[in-house]
Amino acid sequence: MRALALHPDVLVLTSAVLGVNCVIVWGAVEDAVAAGGEATQGGGEASEAGAEASEAGAERTLGETFVIDSPVLPDELDALPALLAQARFPEPSGLLATHGDWDHLLGRLAFPGAALGCAESTARRLQASPGEAQRELRRFDEELLIERPRPLALGSVQALPVPGRCDVGERELELHPADGHTPDGMAVLVGWAGVLVAGDYLSTLELPTLSDGGDLDAYLATLERLRPLAAGAEHVVPGHGPVLDGAGALAVLEEDVAYLLALRQLGSEAELPAGRRGQVQRARHAQNVAAL
Repeated sequence: MRALALHPDVLVLTSAVLGVNCVIVWGAVEDAVAAGGEATQGGGEASEAGAEASEAGAERTLGETFVIDSPVLPDELDALPALLAQARFPEPSGLLATHGDWDHLLGRLAFPGAALGCAESTARRLQASPGEAQRELRRFDEELLIERPRPLALGSVQALPVPGRCDVGERELELHPADGHTPDGMAVLVGWAGVLVAGDYLSTLELPTLSDGGDLDAYLATLERLRPLAAGAEHVVPGHGPVLDGAGALAVLEEDVAYLLALRQLGSEAELPAGRRGQVQRARHAQNVAAL
């Protein structure tokens, strides 16, 4: 698992499988900011994030921390508490999931006492299909011969109004609708840090994918909602794959729009974006055609 500091208040952890990104956000309280002063922005390893935090003073541990989405492997999840402590982030007061796919819901395996928040659309999806995430996780683990010390229990799920805002410490996260890939979801804008957490959109590794219940027109509408957010962001974190700057994310967005429009018009003959034409992505393209 790779850990990078995008901002003194934001870490991104990338799982060794599926390239899933987990984002950790620290929301300051005014006392902590006054004591620690302003830290410089930039990327680096988790240890660098810890050094920056240490320079900000012991009051760094004040405030709240949210964990958005999750890594996948058991040892990665086990390492999360130590990584947060190293970076001098408080223990998470809450978990957020951008949508209801199983690989974004594993935070409670690392922090079983933390509440899970998600968009109202995701809460409805989880309620309508109880046990779906657990079944998908078991299937994944069986294929890769992965053993976990305990089963996934989502516990009580807090439905958040989207569009809306969510407090973290004395900061605010913006929540934006992000359906189309699935029938549910949200993107999270960490405005003060210039970070957009896009969910399963804007990936350089994956085609736009219409999963079960996904919708092409809704996907296009989500991309248009993400356009101004990505344009104003310093970092854009897709659900899977490398973190992008704003310009890079907009380039992917344009490729995705062109692909989806061609998919609607040409079906199986639609051209796939450059760099996303491998065997797996062609199989996903066939799934998209079948979903039309």
